[in-house]
Amino acid sequence: MNNKFQYDRANINKEKALLIAIKYPDSRNETVEAHLSELASLIDTAGFEPVSTITVSIKKPKPGYLIGSGKAEEIRFMAEELEAEVLVFDEDLTPAQQRNWERFTRLCVIDRREVILEIFASRAKTKEAVLQVALARMEYSLPRLTRAWTHLSRQRGGAKGTRGEGETQLEVDRRITLKKIAHLKKELAGVKEHRDTMRKKRGNVPIPNGAVVGYTNAGKSSLLNALSGSKVYVENKLFATLDPVTKKIKLPEGREFLLTDTVGFIRKLPHDLVDAFKSTLEEAALADFLIHVVDITSREFRDHMRTTSEVLEELGADQKPVILLFSKIDLCRDEEEIEEVRTEYPEALFFSAKTKMGEESLFNKISTILAESEKTETFSIPADRYDLISMIHRKGRIKNKRYEEDTVKIEADLPEKERKRVLKALIGGTDKGDKGDGA
Repeated sequence: MNNKFQYDRANINKEKALLIAIKYPDSRNETVEAHLSELASLIDTAGFEPVSTITVSIKKPKPGYLIGSGKAEEIRFMAEELEAEVLVFDEDLTPAQQRNWERFTRLCVIDRREVILEIFASRAKTKEAVLQVALARMEYSLPRLTRAWTHLSRQRGGAKGTRGEGETQLEVDRRITLKKIAHLKKELAGVKEHRDTMRKKRGNVPIPNGAVVGYTNAGKSSLLNALSGSKVYVENKLFATLDPVTKKIKLPEGREFLLTDTVGFIRKLPHDLVDAFKSTLEEAALADFLIHVVDITSREFRDHMRTTSEVLEELGADQKPVILLFSKIDLCRDEEEIEEVRTEYPEALFFSAKTKMGEESLFNKISTILAESEKTETFSIPADRYDLISMIHRKGRIKNKRYEEDTVKIEADLPEKERKRVLKALIGGTDKGDKGDGA
């Protein structure tokens, strides 16, 4: 596996990186500029120093270098002039294209996917996150092992006559990598089983749960801190939060709910990372409602909203009740700009984690969503059906309860699924509530 990132980061000085963007015929200049700015933030987060950028216009990708040979020569010359040590493409390169570029420039060449993978690796803290990133990196490195071995040979001062050694080592590396991938998948399966068990236990508690979703660095962790009074790690960098954090929050009316801060989404989020983090991202799919946080100060917030919606659709979470929340309004000095957004998105809410402006409106919206998900029902339950009585207490909100000769009358607010479950048990008389749900 290629370990150049770990090796390079041992240097005191940051390596200089030349950033390369591709402009297709249907791309707008403003969009390309915004994408380059985002790439610069990614590179800075990954530990490199962006020294310059270049945009190359092409009609369609070329198999050899992605771009034409003339432009490739121009980039090589530019890198030499800038004394750049790394070329970074805002595109996914094929393994062959990466090898071609590194042979052509004798520089380290990385693509957008590899940058994101390495950032995730540096941010992972929990066992599950570490395993998920390790698996994604292994699967990324597998078709690139020849490239990794070329780097190693060059670092050792390998000469032209050492090719046979590399080919032998390649087969060994491939077997080792495949074995590690299988081992990681097995470990992840065990971790996922534990997570599912914990989720099931959490599901037995009569507290609704929401998830905070949105583009990376949109202000999701700051929102959770503001609402819960906690101090979830916050940093003005991409992917500052990788592991989900759940906090209990009490509404002014007294009702409680759980809110989970999830990993941020990003344009062109590698599919292997979406797959690798599926169990983490399932927090959004399993939530009762979502808060979609959007940074109102970003010029590209509409693209960010689109990216988030696409990932939610891929996760099967696009049909959930969603609260659209524009964050960082304290940083937006143009009141007219806020009004334009308000007109364009009339259902949206506006929030400042710093001043807590908009907190009351947000709590009111959450209260409405939770109320709509529950129905009030009066149950006449046989006094010996302790299982049903216990379930209503655990999963609902008791409004009134009185004991009669051989029954218990309970008026309660219950989620629709649990309400139907109790009614079915009472009508059928055979369903023993949720005795088998692990409670």
